[in-house]
Amino acid sequence: MRVRSLMLAAAGAALISPSVLPGAAPPPGAGHERAAYDGPGAGRVPHAGGPADAPRTPSSTPSPAPSPGNVAAAELLAAVRDCDPVSDDRFSSDDGEPADIEVCGRREAVFWKADLDVDCDGRPGRHCNERTDPLFCDTTAFQQSDGRQLSAERLPYVVVPGPSHRWNHREHDVRRGTVAAVIHGDRVRYAVVGDIGPEGIIGEASYALARNLGIRPDPKGGGAASGVTYILFKGSGASPIESPAAAAAQGERLARALVGRS
Repeated sequence: MRVRSLMLAAAGAALISPSVLPGAAPPPGAGHERAAYDGPGAGRVPHAGGPADAPRTPSSTPSPAPSPGNVAAAELLAAVRDCDPVSDDRFSSDDGEPADIEVCGRREAVFWKADLDVDCDGRPGRHCNERTDPLFCDTTAFQQSDGRQLSAERLPYVVVPGPSHRWNHREHDVRRGTVAAVIHGDRVRYAVVGDIGPEGIIGEASYALARNLGIRPDPKGGGAASGVTYILFKGSGASPIESPAAAAAQGERLARALVGRS
């Protein structure tokens, strides 16, 4: 279930990474997340639009998916099979759901296993706007290199929870544009950290990333109930943030290193 972000102006300064480019005003975004680490809490509570598994074919192609590269989903999943928790408390998959999701860590990356809610926030377009998404917000926590808001329709991005007693992503070198490998089924797709969500909820990604993963991207009732793995590579950063090709090139290299094939 997506919920509006409560991170308004008072919290903005603490949440926005110092790496935001000059001239790119950083109004906090409205992320809204869900997830479930490998078992309990994997069920999905659909939000207002309808069931998560209803069939739907996107009416157009917002942007081509980057090449998935040659690191297999099974290799990456094996590399993050074991969880060494780095979060001090657990996250919920939805507002009101049990908190049973841990953020896990390795030297190179942090990761969690989750479901996926579709984030449509940022620059409005044909599929992401106030008519298609009742929770639509026209800002994201981070901006493009030209200062414009990110486009959820065109840019594969993931949402991280706002810093809290549970976990502070910035303390783990995760910030604006950090590169992520996201796995669903046998698909691996690369993305960037593009928005910040509520402090206690995890498991959300942009319309474009959901589509690239073969997940129904409808912000009202799409998404995946479980089975999505998010791997965020510490200290990485796609440049420019709005380039899917830059994220894919860096992500493939970092994925190869993670599985021992560099």
